[in-house]
Amino acid sequence: MSNNASQGKIEIDRVHIRLGAGKQEFEALQDVSISVAPGEFVCILGPSGCGKSTLLGALAGHLAPSQGSVRVDGLPVSGPHPDRGLVFQHHTLFPWKKVVENVAFGLKMKGIPRRQRLQQAHDLLKLVGLEGFENVYPGQLSGGMQQRVEIARVLINHPRVMLMDEPFGALDAQTRLKMQELLLEVWARIQTSIVFITHDIDEALFLADRILVMSPRPGRIIEEIPLEFARPRNAELLTSSRFTQLKRHCMALLHPGAHVAPLERLSPLGAVPASLLQFAI
Repeated sequence: MSNNASQGKIEIDRVHIRLGAGKQEFEALQDVSISVAPGEFVCILGPSGCGKSTLLGALAGHLAPSQGSVRVDGLPVSGPHPDRGLVFQHHTLFPWKKVVENVAFGLKMKGIPRRQRLQQAHDLLKLVGLEGFENVYPGQLSGGMQQRVEIARVLINHPRVMLMDEPFGALDAQTRLKMQELLLEVWARIQTSIVFITHDIDEALFLADRILVMSPRPGRIIEEIPLEFARPRNAELLTSSRFTQLKRHCMALLHPGAHVAPLERLSPLGAVPASLLQFAI
């Protein structure tokens, strides 16, 4: 299931996107430049309405930039393609198809013989922890299990890039953490690039190699935060002092008008206005 290590390089160069028409037209993204290395896990963190999903839409090929360019492996993004798999917050599974048929659907559209595509679907369902659920229907599964099927359905196309738009946002906290841990296990196996959209600071810190923080609309990248946490990661990371320190820094970045101290100067209780401390941890 692993991709060629050279695949999945993303280059977004000075992208502007305007949405709406006439008097309703507005600038959703302003001068956004991002580079993602092959196999890197990048989280884009920002407040609601800042243009995170708009940026993902441009990467998916659903939106064309007003200015600038979007490239994957050197080629311009000109429309949707299976090489860029998209996972939303709410699953898009076919309710009338069994789980294994949902996963195999992409290969069916490519003309892959039934036996071959079903075998690949079985292998992926095992990878995401759903062995034994191949012949049930999506409506018989929990929300977390449905998202596992959704991830498997994207992975069967061997995407160079996975684009994930708050895929665990509708799940309860315990299921969400389990899905985050599962995603990291799967990502370690498949070695694909991931761009993960979230407004949840804990989620971004737990998952990413690097966090890109966006401003309120028009969305701009206001800070890049590399994460040095060792992998594999587990839930103990969430209570570490460095995690807490970075969380407070991200909270200050996302709070309009807050003073943001340099990370190296952050103390366990300092650098963040008292009004924000109630939100930390």
